[in-house]
Amino acid sequence: MAKENDTAPCQAQACALQTCLNKNTYKPEECNAHLRKLYECCSAFYAANGGKGESTACPMPSVVERWLKDHPRDI
Repeated sequence: MAKENDTAPCQAQACALQTCLNKNTYKPEECNAHLRKLYECCSAFYAANGGKGESTACPMPSVVERWLKDHPRDI
């Protein structure tokens, strides 16, 4: 989860995802756990702000919610 002193909410998760993608150029599926962490962080951030918060680390709320709906945890 984002901390108050972060420059952008969920920035740490976005950086971890980018690092993973850089290491796994030809196997991006290796980074699915990082992607899920980012989207879950963004979802919590938007929920805490009534869907009106802004973060350079997060896609817009509708994209986050659609991705989470399309990628349930049970799969």
